[in-house]
Amino acid sequence: MSRIAIATSGFVPWLAAAKLEAIAHSIDEAELDWLLLAVTDLDRLSLKLKSYERKSHIHCEWSFPTLQTKWQQRVNDRVPIQYLVGRTPWRQFELEVSAAVLIPRPETECMINYVADVIKESPELALGHWADLGTGSGAIAIALADLMPNATIHAVDKSSDALTIAKSNATRLKFDDRIQFYQGSWFKPLHGLKRQLSGVISNPPYIPSHEVLGLQPEVTGHEPHLALDGGLDGLDALRHLVRFGPEYLVPSGLWMVEMMKGQMDAVVALLKNAEYRDIRRSRDLEGVERFASARR
Repeated sequence: MSRIAIATSGFVPWLAAAKLEAIAHSIDEAELDWLLLAVTDLDRLSLKLKSYERKSHIHCEWSFPTLQTKWQQRVNDRVPIQYLVGRTPWRQFELEVSAAVLIPRPETECMINYVADVIKESPELALGHWADLGTGSGAIAIALADLMPNATIHAVDKSSDALTIAKSNATRLKFDDRIQFYQGSWFKPLHGLKRQLSGVISNPPYIPSHEVLGLQPEVTGHEPHLALDGGLDGLDALRHLVRFGPEYLVPSGLWMVEMMKGQMDAVVALLKNAEYRDIRRSRDLEGVERFASARR
């Protein structure tokens, strides 16, 4: 991608002012660094040592006015940096994102690490069909395809806009030959795969409806509510996934979901009352019980 030269004489005072704006608006200064690392030719060392001040120009994907406008959207409109840039790092990938999809979180990476442990125990599962329900950006589907080169991944989402992003990511990262995409609600598009899925993985909407509007403005004002709102108690999608999972999983197939803090006991109770065994609780990077898994 070609870059536009920005005179350092204008960039340096703008950056100093932008850092003060970040502090004044309770935005982590690291976000400003991340933005510059993403769209300019600056690296972490030059940002830390301010060696760019000795240059006549820096080079940026955007014009200087566009860079200034984008930062004001972050400060004043609370638009997430990832949406401003149009991409985000996740695991070893760089994923395209837009307001049509949730921004993939680092804690969701733990799900992939758990799947890796499961297929070490049961390597035959890595040869079959896997489903990522509510795929969004395609992050989980892509990570599963990378982890299991001989598996076929079935990625489902209700949003056609989300699927456009997911397909674009899969194609750019060269996984499109092993990921099949479907528009629809949860298991419905996969009717022909009953009793054939080696694994069902999902990061579904799990925020109680009354809490969605109380989230950070970056989330409630910009991320898709379809991917956030889990109904009255946040468990609508989770109940559905528990109920229908056994109809689609092979014997000993893996079922795994992400949830919010405080929902684990309810989800485990649902699993115990259904056709599951080996029910496990797993924690995220902050020690929160975030993931429930079970085997059919």
